[in-house]
Amino acid sequence: MNKLRKKIRIPSFIKHQHKARKAPGEAPGTLKFVGDKKTEEVTIELYDYDSEQYSFHDLSKIDDSKPYLDSPSKTWINIKGLHDIEALKRIWTYFDLHPLIQEDILNTSQRSKIENYQNNIFFVIRMFNYIDEDEDLNVEQVSIVLGSNYVLSFQESDYPVFVPVVERIKKGAFRLRNEGPDYSAYALLDTIVDHYFHVLEKLGDEIEELEEKILENDDSSIPQQIHATRRKLIYFRKSVWPMRDSLNTLIRDESPFINEQNKVFYRDVYDHLVQIIDGVENYRDMVMGLLDMYMSHVSNKMNEVMKVLTIIATIFIPLTFVAGIYGMNFQYMPELSYTWAYPAVWVVMITITIVMILFFRRKDWL
Repeated sequence: MNKLRKKIRIPSFIKHQHKARKAPGEAPGTLKFVGDKKTEEVTIELYDYDSEQYSFHDLSKIDDSKPYLDSPSKTWINIKGLHDIEALKRIWTYFDLHPLIQEDILNTSQRSKIENYQNNIFFVIRMFNYIDEDEDLNVEQVSIVLGSNYVLSFQESDYPVFVPVVERIKKGAFRLRNEGPDYSAYALLDTIVDHYFHVLEKLGDEIEELEEKILENDDSSIPQQIHATRRKLIYFRKSVWPMRDSLNTLIRDESPFINEQNKVFYRDVYDHLVQIIDGVENYRDMVMGLLDMYMSHVSNKMNEVMKVLTIIATIFIPLTFVAGIYGMNFQYMPELSYTWAYPAVWVVMITITIVMILFFRRKDWL
């Protein structure tokens, strides 16, 4: 029970979605970090690769990326940590990112979306994952900027979500090494979306455990646990749905930053999101069914209790009637003077009880 309660408690990212935002009336592009500090400092990781070579560099300042950006190779820069606005400003200024992109990167409660700008394409996507199998769901925002010769990614924490992409680059994956930055951006999106399937599977396991728990007992905490799971599914759906719509628009529109032949891969991510949303919708229906199942189970338990109490009351009704008759204070009641009257009344009452019990058992009421 403790494991199940730990799994499906309402996470903080759901309970505190309304936390700090910029004040009403502030100018668009006002920089204010909305979120929790998840790293000690902002780190810059640079991956440079093409069909012939691969290199990785920890940068102390963004200016050190110039030799790689000026070369014909592909450059992916991953920034971890969003709490240090001054450090991020130097990166944004170097790449001449639009003020609205800067604002959205810092707003970690941002809606998932894809926006086209003059110099780049901006992606905001919600990452879901379980850091540990027994831990609760972890959520953070990932922002991706696709330029003509670079890809930037911004993470709230140092969680290694992109390790599979790095491993593929190291092993010389043909498309990652030979295609342009648009394919690299696709690989990052696809890796995040792949995590959704794992999360969906875990939510399905939670629902199955809840169903088993309902059938085994009538714990009064089950309704709260069902509603917690439902809220997680709603939040999951709300995070995935906008990205599906944005990807659909991106696939249909022409863009100078995405090669036409690579749109099929973005379409594959779109298909995965459709599949995930279908799964979430099914699980939402199942969760609501669980609530109905719980209420029916509790009602059946109550009916069983009421049936037993009713049978007991029914058995005692004729006994009470007999006792009431012989409890009346009339002077002339002939049975009262008989020596065998008292045991005779007991025999009658016991016989009535036995006959009624046999009758109830024959009807399968007892």
